[in-house]
Amino acid sequence: MAENPMLKFVTVSRDMPEKRDAGVRNEDFNEIYAEFAREKAEEQASRCSQCGVPYCQDHCPLQNNIPDWLRLTATGRLREAYEMSQATNTFPEICGRICPQDRLCEGSCVIEQSGHDTVTIGAVEKYITDTAWKEGWVTPNKPRREREESVAVIGAGPGGLAAADMLRKAGVQVTVYDRYDRGGGLLTYGIPGFKLEKDVVMRRIDQLKEGGVQFVMDCNVGEDIGFEEIRNKYNAVVLATGVYKSRDLGGPGAGAKGLVKALDYLSASNRQSFGDTVAAYDSGELNAEGKRVVVIGGGDTAMDCVRTAIRQGATSVKCLYRRDRANMPGSVRETQNAEEEGVEFVWLAAPKGFTGDPVAGVMVQKMRLGAPDASGRQSPEVIEGADYVEGADLVIKALGFEPEDLPTLWNTPELEVTRWGTVLTDGATHQTRLPGVWAVGDIARGASLVVWAIKDGRDAAQNILENLNAAANIAAE
Repeated sequence: MAENPMLKFVTVSRDMPEKRDAGVRNEDFNEIYAEFAREKAEEQASRCSQCGVPYCQDHCPLQNNIPDWLRLTATGRLREAYEMSQATNTFPEICGRICPQDRLCEGSCVIEQSGHDTVTIGAVEKYITDTAWKEGWVTPNKPRREREESVAVIGAGPGGLAAADMLRKAGVQVTVYDRYDRGGGLLTYGIPGFKLEKDVVMRRIDQLKEGGVQFVMDCNVGEDIGFEEIRNKYNAVVLATGVYKSRDLGGPGAGAKGLVKALDYLSASNRQSFGDTVAAYDSGELNAEGKRVVVIGGGDTAMDCVRTAIRQGATSVKCLYRRDRANMPGSVRETQNAEEEGVEFVWLAAPKGFTGDPVAGVMVQKMRLGAPDASGRQSPEVIEGADYVEGADLVIKALGFEPEDLPTLWNTPELEVTRWGTVLTDGATHQTRLPGVWAVGDIARGASLVVWAIKDGRDAAQNILENLNAAANIAAE
């Protein structure tokens, strides 16, 4: 009887690709994990239990066919594994790098629950598609036949690009508008290279261009072109602008020089890595070199900031978070990486104000966790009389993002928004209350994960195609 290629989690231990030593990786912005060798990828994929109810798939926003492509990888059928991975995910190599697998697929793995450590799903996903690129299996998605209908996508982030990809495959004429000079949105300018090297994003955008997607860059809708002009020009419009408005801090000294927004800081670093001239980086305004850095926040953006500051040569990097480690919203894996690299976490600490101008310190309130709030998380409470000052030369505010006021910016008051400022959509179709307009990703759901934006973009594209087909059938009658 032939040996079962799977179910090896009892005899084979979990193993990740080799991680570069912190002392080495702190010197550059290259990705910190090495690539799996084929034998190691097959070995790790063979640990999958092929369970009848794949919780990994159920807890993946894209419903990726994870057990199937793990089995194909384990048996050496890599091209088929890539085709299956690509069938449900527009950017599997990106998700394999930046998805918080510990909170999604890997965190739901059945063998993890039984004490055998989860399958390294993300690392295998990355390996499959990186191999596909190397082997030339990834080709432009040129349609079999062209359609006359056209769709505009506003925003070249993951949600907008996923929608553009699906629509272009179906032969629709797609034009993507974006305010920046390069596509990718936060994939390009928000996420540091040590998590996602930029050539990985650029090659996907090049692939879309080769497939016929048109890009209009450095175009700020509402200023360079009117939203109504776009609506009148295309059969449908997809809003995928993301959320870029940073939440701010008040208190004494809140306007001091040396207090910067996380996205400004990360964008400057990423632009510098492209070789762009960045005046605010060169002047030291958005550069941590030689400075005592304090980052305020506990999400993945805060982790990106602290780890970037380490690489820029900060003399010290501290992260202030008002709750404890167990309640931190960021990825556990990213927190561990940051600690390895020399970041100090100051738990149960919140800023009260700032000293000096330029900033010289953060006035810190010590906190304790009290009763749960509306979300079920314990609310932080101030411990009276425990304030102190944390010395700082650069303070980075990583408190999350909010939507811009699109109805006002675009002079379109009929574009309905929720009480949080996100664009109001039908949850199933992603249609807004404006005829012919869809909204996807963070601008509709609030600041969230890249994988959710990809799902929204794909689902909205499918609904747009259904609407276009229905209109075409009516016209033909």
